[in-house]
Amino acid sequence: MDELANRRVAPTPSVPPKVKGTRAPNEIDFWRGYALIAIFINHVPGIFYEQFTHKNFGFSDSAELFVLLAGWSLRAMVDRSPDLEPVRLVLRIGGRAVTLYIAQQVITVMAIAMIAATALLTQTNLVLQWNNAAAVFEEPVTANIGLVILSHHLGYFDILPLYIVLMWMAPVFAVLYRVSPTVLLAASGGLYVATLYTGFNLPTWPVEGRWYFNPFAWQFVFALGYMLGGPGPGQQIVQKYRLPIRIFGVLFVVGSLFAATYGWYFDWLNAPEPAAFFVVDKTFQTPLRLLHVLALMATFGGAFYFILKYLPQIARFCSMLGRNSLNVFCVGSLLSLSGQIGRFALSESLWVDTAVLILGPVLLSLTAWVSEWRQRLRA
Repeated sequence: MDELANRRVAPTPSVPPKVKGTRAPNEIDFWRGYALIAIFINHVPGIFYEQFTHKNFGFSDSAELFVLLAGWSLRAMVDRSPDLEPVRLVLRIGGRAVTLYIAQQVITVMAIAMIAATALLTQTNLVLQWNNAAAVFEEPVTANIGLVILSHHLGYFDILPLYIVLMWMAPVFAVLYRVSPTVLLAASGGLYVATLYTGFNLPTWPVEGRWYFNPFAWQFVFALGYMLGGPGPGQQIVQKYRLPIRIFGVLFVVGSLFAATYGWYFDWLNAPEPAAFFVVDKTFQTPLRLLHVLALMATFGGAFYFILKYLPQIARFCSMLGRNSLNVFCVGSLLSLSGQIGRFALSESLWVDTAVLILGPVLLSLTAWVSEWRQRLRA
């Protein structure tokens, strides 16, 4: 994705949007749509097709791609209003954070109801312990408070809380970038390094623990997406050193493939101190994971235009999902839980896994289509 903007390549035919008022298929929406499908599959643990998602072929997975593109998209939104006063900018981004918070509460309540209904219908109380939900049923008073204040997360429903915190940080990113891109890079990078060094993270409550996605580490991915998402020093460096960056990206992707396949990396017990700088850890978004997602961008940047040319239906399909990412993500989270329930109730088999794989994207595409249909009605 080093060529997502200011691409100095032969022009490709533009593709008109299929729905009036929506964006035409583009590289950002395409990869965001791909990430949403991969997240849906990966959130059905044990499904046969999980082994084919790209998390098995390197250090990072679709969560990094999703957060990086979220920062990229925020930059595009801010650049559309370059003269917006800081106060109005804060309010605009804050409104997005409120929308995300409401979405998180809605899908969490629905997920709890789905888990409870499954336990009731199957007469299996063990289901109530799925996905860190036990506290909701065993300690409902404190657990429900925790859900509201975002200190308690259900398993596989913990990406949006990270995204909410990042959106709370986003106005600071935007203001710092306006002061100087170097200031934002220094502030965000400094916080990232300090987090890795100290191990600082937000606590969970009432279940004792720490956030699975440490927002003080993951904010650096978001900030890098913001800095690369529009004209500026980041894109200038990418354009100037495009070839060596791509070569490094390819070599790193290939190397990480072998390292992930054969376990050629440190674990927490034998890594030098501070260990977070050397291990592959999702919670702290360690450097190997961060470098891997950047290497993927360098390697596959521009691939969308070949996909658009030779596999246009896939390009349009993923772009439609990416255009409606919040609605698709929320429905996808509930569909992933439905897949878990289906595999439990119907027994695990390739037939069930295939049904989940087919029905999931179909319903995700329906979600995106309905979202754009509503846009047509408003228009």
